[in-house]
Amino acid sequence: MYSPTLEHSLGNAADPDLRPGQPTPPLATLLAWLRSPWAAAFYAAVAGVGLGLIVGAGLAKEITLDVDGDLRTFRGFADDVHGVLGAAGIGYDQQDHVDPAPATGVADGATIVVRHARPLTLILDGKRSTHMITALNVGDALEDLKLDPDRVRLSTNRMRQIPVSGFKLSVKTWRKVSIVSGKIRVNTATTGRTVAEALKQANVKLAAGDTVRPSLSAFPKEGQVIRVVPKLPPRTIPVAGHVAALNWAGLAQCESQGNPKAYNAGGPYYGLYQFSLPMWRAVGGTKTPIDWPAEEQTYRAQLLFQRVAGRWQGQWPHCGARLGA
Repeated sequence: MYSPTLEHSLGNAADPDLRPGQPTPPLATLLAWLRSPWAAAFYAAVAGVGLGLIVGAGLAKEITLDVDGDLRTFRGFADDVHGVLGAAGIGYDQQDHVDPAPATGVADGATIVVRHARPLTLILDGKRSTHMITALNVGDALEDLKLDPDRVRLSTNRMRQIPVSGFKLSVKTWRKVSIVSGKIRVNTATTGRTVAEALKQANVKLAAGDTVRPSLSAFPKEGQVIRVVPKLPPRTIPVAGHVAALNWAGLAQCESQGNPKAYNAGGPYYGLYQFSLPMWRAVGGTKTPIDWPAEEQTYRAQLLFQRVAGRWQGQWPHCGARLGA
């Protein structure tokens, strides 16, 4: 197979006066070759090798970019995070999350994470607020907002992605409350925004005339005690002014330490004024004293005082003097 040599390639180009087959002088041969097309190809090959040596020397870096969960690879010569992001055309501002920090130097193989801030409209137990967050989904947003995911009810699932354009999230918190009606106490959890909603979730139905404390429109906080007070019995007997003016609070403090739910098994005796059930019923009381609020108990105690014509010693032998009668 034929393979041309340098001399064959040049032919007589080095010196047209030389006859074919005659040896070519070395200097003339070199000058002729430098002017030939073969020289250009040789220069290009050398330049390519040189460029490869520069890249291989590590001046170009390969960086992994994680931008809002989208992974991409960037190759460049920037020295720090800010330069890499600028060269990659990725903008950011002070509300965004950039890790490592923009001024941090980068090495080949590094990873840069960028999370752009986005508006989250939060409706928490009926109250609306707006937050700029960098979380990509609802679950991460709850963590950023310090909301326990196990104690909330959400309008969507936790893996729901939050776009940069923004998102509206409704959250109802679970709160522990106690509902007290007479002798019955129910401990439950509610997401209700009002006491009325909490009672409905607990299947507590109010009778006509019942009152609720706090009010039905109030917000039931964590640990809230909701009291359902039944309608008071009719008060057909008036209380004389001088009887109402006695120190009933002092008597109650002495008898029961002012506790409307006080119970003494020795009688048994009930409530603020330690009524026995026969005496309670004798002045028109129904159920037991502790089923009623303090004002009902006080009214029946005043009726008893009137009924015994002020002779309190039989009912309150140890504390009756506190009345100041």
